[in-house]
Amino acid sequence: MPRRPIDGQRSLSELGAPLVDTTFVVVDVETTGGSPATDSLTEIGAVRIRGGECLGTFSTLVNPGRAIPPTITVLTGITESMVARAPRVEEVLPSLLEFIGDAVVVGHNVRFDLGFLEAALARSGREPLRPVSVDTVALARRLLRDEVPNCKLGTLAERLRLPHQPAHRALDDALATADLLHVLLERAGSLGVRGLDDLLALPGMAGHPLAGKLALTERLPRSPGVYLFRAQDGRVLYVGKATNLRARVRSYFSTDERRKVSSLLRATARIDHKVCESTLEAEVLETRLIRDLLPHYNQHGTRWQRYPYLKLTLDEAFPRLSVVRAPRDDGALYLGPLRSQSQARSIAEAIETVVPLRRCAQPVRAGVVRDAPCTSAQLGVSACPCTGSVDAAEYAKSVQTVVRGLTDRPELLVEPLTARMEALAADERFEEAALTRERLANLSTALRRQRRTAALVQCERIVVGLDGGGAAELRHGVLWRMWPAEPGEGEATPLWSARSDEAARDVEMRPESLPVPDVPLPREFADELTCVASWLHRHADRIRLESADGELSSPLPRLDEFQPAGEAVSRRTPRRVRRGSPQPTR
Repeated sequence: MPRRPIDGQRSLSELGAPLVDTTFVVVDVETTGGSPATDSLTEIGAVRIRGGECLGTFSTLVNPGRAIPPTITVLTGITESMVARAPRVEEVLPSLLEFIGDAVVVGHNVRFDLGFLEAALARSGREPLRPVSVDTVALARRLLRDEVPNCKLGTLAERLRLPHQPAHRALDDALATADLLHVLLERAGSLGVRGLDDLLALPGMAGHPLAGKLALTERLPRSPGVYLFRAQDGRVLYVGKATNLRARVRSYFSTDERRKVSSLLRATARIDHKVCESTLEAEVLETRLIRDLLPHYNQHGTRWQRYPYLKLTLDEAFPRLSVVRAPRDDGALYLGPLRSQSQARSIAEAIETVVPLRRCAQPVRAGVVRDAPCTSAQLGVSACPCTGSVDAAEYAKSVQTVVRGLTDRPELLVEPLTARMEALAADERFEEAALTRERLANLSTALRRQRRTAALVQCERIVVGLDGGGAAELRHGVLWRMWPAEPGEGEATPLWSARSDEAARDVEMRPESLPVPDVPLPREFADELTCVASWLHRHADRIRLESADGELSSPLPRLDEFQPAGEAVSRRTPRRVRRGSPQPTR
């Protein structure tokens, strides 16, 4: 019988299979002691079941090749004379493995049973079994703990009046565990457990104080999409995306430890969902829903109306940097929109560290000379043309350095900042080095984001073939239409010369207008285009560019992220550590 790969992993379709169609093999072993490393098997029992029906049993004594302690004989009734002519475990394993096959292994404290089986496989030179396994002890603790004094198999069999009673013999205990599994599956059904993946996650979920609301997830599919937590009055409380809607939403009842999750679940009365063709559509739709609905429990994407811009005021005689709320058609150079005022100020400070631009907000008027320089000029960190001591031509060169650094030559700003950071770290001035690194990271992130979104906006139309089949159309970077996968379409499919418009489907919540090239990006498009650019970057090796009305490649050098080792990075940002960068946080 064919075996699964050595890693024992099952596909999403296998894990989501209905429990009624899942084959389980309940296993129990008797041993000479409690350690797989030093003790041996004396008996193996197994029961194969599916859909509540027993498909067969397996039972054999095993010669342990060593003496059986008297305490074990008293407990199990297995004597040395009983196992003297029994086969050795090496002879039993082939038939046992054939009996188990690809089934899900079940046991009462299944780690004990699997530990001895894996040790026997290793000693006989065979591959590890590593099956998907279900522990009836963990399930009983979650589903029956209020009804029984403990979760021992004997106690459960007595209290639940199971048809088979355990007797410390392998097959008897396996039959009793199979009866217990049927009871547990029936109880689990009241919590919306219908698939194998639900069952595997249940031990962590059923203990949640709001586990009763698991029934809200019963209709969620195992496919990419967007989910919406709604209050009793229909208000959207939270919007999220997932590659597997059912698994992700149910995880809120177990593994999600974010502070506000319990409050969110208490306020939730309904969970809606929207199935998407791909993760790209799911990420974009999530972004659009958050942008328009501003759900109370979402943080990322709800503050877009306050995104600022960093402005280089080229309309002045002596330009300076300023943080502004909105761009204007005034000939200035804009960077943004940026995530926050603090990020914008950090980038300004990074640039001003390299280039001594003036920092005072007062305009410089021709013929008007101040008596004393501004405070920053007195500290030697900026120029002060107000006193007439700054040469206009030299200042213009500094401004040109900033313009080039923010457009086509980022190394003019990045390299001096990197050198400063490394020098500070070498001098053990770690706090200053960390501050410089933070400013450098903010500058690099903003430049990288602006570079990617600008390239998308320049392209009037882009069509990309998706790795699972189908395609997506972008218009000026905005996700516009989706094509479903055709039968047999996939990674090996040749590039399409054209796709039928009749087969395309409009993506929900498309904007009424589109971004315009060569002008600052409106803040309402910032999150969506950043989302699209990041998705394309992450999946570049798994998608196909079918057509592009514009230039997507860039001659500009790659920008590092400047994240030091050991620093937590947002789950939305892929981590990339710059080789050779200092680590001032240590």
